[in-house]
Amino acid sequence: MKTILITGGQGFIAKNLYEQLNKEFEIISCGKEEIDLLDFQKVFNYLKNLKFDVIIHTATYDAAPIDTLKDPTKVLENNLKMFFNITRCKDYFGKMIYFGSGAEYGREYWQPKMKEEYFDKYVPNDQYGFSKYVMTQYTLKSENIYNLRLFAVFGKHEDWRYRVISNFCSKAVLNLPIIIPKNKFFDFLYIDDLVKIVKWFINNTPIYKIYNVCSGEVFDFKTIAKKICEISGKTLDIIVKEGTSIEYSGDNSLLLREIKNVHFTPLAKGIKVLYQWYEKNKKLIDGTKFHY
Repeated sequence: MKTILITGGQGFIAKNLYEQLNKEFEIISCGKEEIDLLDFQKVFNYLKNLKFDVIIHTATYDAAPIDTLKDPTKVLENNLKMFFNITRCKDYFGKMIYFGSGAEYGREYWQPKMKEEYFDKYVPNDQYGFSKYVMTQYTLKSENIYNLRLFAVFGKHEDWRYRVISNFCSKAVLNLPIIIPKNKFFDFLYIDDLVKIVKWFINNTPIYKIYNVCSGEVFDFKTIAKKICEISGKTLDIIVKEGTSIEYSGDNSLLLREIKNVHFTPLAKGIKVLYQWYEKNKKLIDGTKFHY
């Protein structure tokens, strides 16, 4: 049985990975309390002693607008420290899978359906995007590190205060109006599909080092809000504060050529499962703490 370390254990993606894969693999999912990824010596000793087959690096330092505990000036430094404190131990683990972001293309230069080859046409101006950009440059020269570049992922355990689909579902559960700050067009990937893709990368050696991991379908936020109203059977106000913005999507053809039988959950089906989950876990939602 493969041994796997998941970093960022309290995060949205890490929780779903652990819940769905822990019976198939021997998994240690840890957060900062168990191992401080900013401490290079502790990371080195930990990885040298345990020698994991696979490390799934989900930990990230992203100073989200509602997160007042994180210093936005430390995003670049901390993301790179965590990443390189792990990769410098590459001789003591089988392979490392981490999650890149469409932000590494440069937010100001996004185009619809960006291909992997679009990377490095521009250098991101923001700290988060630039940190992911630097990681990818290193990954391209590595032997056992793989970047699964994400665009927009949704599912249970994500932060309902500001993550779009969970935010809308939570408001529908509480019979609140759905407020859309700006009607954006995103390629959303259901979390269960991401877990299946990660499982493939655990069990196989891919040809390339970087893959766009996305569904290939684009929906605007207002359409998603309407779908949630239909699923909930409720008539709720949908308020769009601003107009539309640039599309955020990737081309997933490289991934589809690599994983022959990958199937993506239809958006409406994924939303329905998520909405029902929030109905059952209504106690998790505090109606006074929505970001918008």
